Amino acid sequence: MIVYVVDLEVDAAIVPEYLLWLRAHVREMLSLPGFECAQIFERLEPTSTTDSKAYSVHYRLRDRETFEIYLREHASRMRSAGARFGAQVRATRELLKPLE
Repeated sequence: MIVYVVDLEVDAAIVPEYLLWLRAHVREMLSLPGFECAQIFERLEPTSTTDSKAYSVHYRLRDRETFEIYLREHASRMRSAGARFGAQVRATRELLKPLE
């Protein structure tokens, strides 16, 4: 099992619209093979500015190979889906694995 984390900073003016889109996007991500579950978090600390809100999406994937397949076959399409929000959303990504 690994965790794919997408951290998001969203301009406050588009938060309601973006969260509607994000929930649908997460459901679509969960339809991909090996994506087992996901959860959307609002970041509490450090606090967001009045101009933006911060969120973090944690996807649990079956294994590293699932992530590699995602990168090769789906990432470009899935990431470009959010391009409609342009510079109003900033994303960073990381991959985590539990200690054994």
